[in-house]
Amino acid sequence: MSFIRSLFGLGPKVNYKEVVNNGAIIVDVRTKGEFKSGHIEGSLNIPLPELNKKLNKLDKSKTIITCCASGVRSGSAKSILKSSGFEAYNGGAWRILKGKI
Repeated sequence: MSFIRSLFGLGPKVNYKEVVNNGAIIVDVRTKGEFKSGHIEGSLNIPLPELNKKLNKLDKSKTIITCCASGVRSGSAKSILKSSGFEAYNGGAWRILKGKI
């Protein structure tokens, strides 16, 4: 199981509710159309292909939780953010993350 978690960039278990309560930002990296069909209230929509160009719109002092439809794109987004100096977690599928916060 830990191999699968690391494969998708999930890493160790995280108390997402606590991270959000401490000021984390949720970044949904799905397409604008996917985001419009449903999302976590208060989350930002930055589609994965646009993330590198929009890093300057994010606050490096805030923890970021990424999410998408399944956890694959959000895993990629987490890697991009971490390599750019952000504290980031892959929240996985937005519907599941929504139930954890």
